[in-house]
Amino acid sequence: MTEHKRPGWDEYFMELAQVVAKRSTCLRRNVGAIVVKDKRVLATGYNGAPTGMAHCSEVGCLRERLGIPSGERVEMCRGLHAEQNALVQAARYGISLEGSVIYCTNQPCVTCAKMLVNAGITKVIYRYPYPDRLAQDLLAESNVIVEMFQER
Repeated sequence: MTEHKRPGWDEYFMELAQVVAKRSTCLRRNVGAIVVKDKRVLATGYNGAPTGMAHCSEVGCLRERLGIPSGERVEMCRGLHAEQNALVQAARYGISLEGSVIYCTNQPCVTCAKMLVNAGITKVIYRYPYPDRLAQDLLAESNVIVEMFQER
């Protein structure tokens, strides 16, 4: 019988975040997020337009049309970030995120970082870096633990 290699918890949740990212409708970057507490998934999110609105995959990318570089002017987008959608999903269903961990395919931007702090997230684990020094500084100042996911 072949031995099955069971993934560790971080690997498992990061793989789930990667699957969630597949639902993204962003033309530039597919991002997924999973909020976890006590090894249980509380909420998920991917980047895309608000519920009921046309997706960028349908109407095109405003940021591309305006020539906005990645990491700049994040407010100039019709979509929400994966972290934002996960927080909104939890709020919509009355789920407290106090003391939870968020697994993100990409390191959070400054807007998401501020929201994560206020939601009570205590740890961020991300796979891919994102060039936002202010986000990193704010998370450090708020004592949120931030770790880059390490493949095992």
